[in-house]
Amino acid sequence: MAGRLLDDPQTEFLLAFDDAGEAVGIAQVRYRPSLWTGADDSWLEDLFVTEAARGGGHGRELVEAAFESARARGCRRIELDVNEQNEEALRFYESLGFTTEPKPPGRTLFVSRIL
Repeated sequence: MAGRLLDDPQTEFLLAFDDAGEAVGIAQVRYRPSLWTGADDSWLEDLFVTEAARGGGHGRELVEAAFESARARGCRRIELDVNEQNEEALRFYESLGFTTEPKPPGRTLFVSRIL
């Protein structure tokens, strides 16, 4: 599966490095057309920073790089999902300008089905 994603022009992997040049974080960003915006949407699929490197700004660096990449592709929004009980992650994403406010009317829910 990783090979397919690496070859997919609608998927991007961003890396963060520490001062020694070691990779300490990764973000997977996916792109898809949106009827609602008339442009591509960006989805921050995965964000991971090694435990030893957490708190060093690498996650913020990766998300900001995802913003830049999405803007360069003409995206009008970037989305992600996060567990509502993961308060640390929610604070992190809110500090980057993400909002958890639902689109009116009512809550927007992430809905899935295993196939």
